[in-house]
Amino acid sequence: MTLDAGVLHRLTKGAPEDAWRVIINKAVEIAAKPLAAGNAPSEVTKRDREIGTLDHFLSTSGWDLWQAFGDTVERTSDRLVRWWNEPYSAKAVLILDGLSLRELPWLLQGAKERGFTLHEVTANASELPGETNEFARALGFGSRSQLQNNGGGLAHSLQPAHTECVDMAWKDCAGLIDAAPNWVFWHHWPDSKVHDGAGAGQGLDTLTRDATEQLGSDDFWTFVERLATGRRLVITSDHGYAATGYFPDADGEVSQFLKKTFASGRSKAGAGETGPFVPPVAMQINSPHGAHLLAVGRWKWKSQGGYPTMTHGGLSLLEVLSPFVEITK
Repeated sequence: MTLDAGVLHRLTKGAPEDAWRVIINKAVEIAAKPLAAGNAPSEVTKRDREIGTLDHFLSTSGWDLWQAFGDTVERTSDRLVRWWNEPYSAKAVLILDGLSLRELPWLLQGAKERGFTLHEVTANASELPGETNEFARALGFGSRSQLQNNGGGLAHSLQPAHTECVDMAWKDCAGLIDAAPNWVFWHHWPDSKVHDGAGAGQGLDTLTRDATEQLGSDDFWTFVERLATGRRLVITSDHGYAATGYFPDADGEVSQFLKKTFASGRSKAGAGETGPFVPPVAMQINSPHGAHLLAVGRWKWKSQGGYPTMTHGGLSLLEVLSPFVEITK
């Protein structure tokens, strides 16, 4: 896929707000098209590469847009707080840890097939870096695990709410939902699978097959229906993930710099050298979570033990954009 002249003009001539709106709308448009179980692995890989064209723009001529990302694109954490303050009598949030735009079609198709009403479908920004604990802290939790067994407390931003955080089968999750009017439910999937499969082959193929099975299952949608019964429900995530197994290898000085700076990761806490490279392969980002160095764009490099085939924490679209799907039944 190449960027057509009209899109390129809007990306280079407009304000950062306009450019990011175009980029996010295009990424959602590519990712949200219906999927069939039979061709899902190849189709998801194809879409990943299509979105890679936008990543290529952002890491070459448009890299300065990353500096505006944190202030320009509404964060999922802020969007959730804003949504939570709407005058709905009962509401629920389902956070699927690490869910990316790749999995969006299964949510849209499943909701439609099972008689849910879709109210909003969009994408918002992860925290920077796109990590689990940063998202938890942005919502006022000490960590993800704090939500377990209704331990969310009274200091977080989604008050009042019954909270839960588990890595259990969907059928068992459904059994946890009681009559409490407001729920915040954080499930470890698919992030647990992202890291389990990060060292095996291309990773994305395996995860896509698992997502097809999980998000198409009756057990998952029974759980969703339990959460949505009598409640307005948002399904979202803390961050996405990069399918780094498909990224090109950096070489020479770039590879050495990235390995020295990030080891087998995509971010590093604190201020540091971004290297002499133009366009940059790393950027200094100052967010509410402090100063961090983040890897820019689609690169992988040799590292001890092998660079993971799926990971998150850097600056590429599918790791910093989270689906935001609002439904009722």
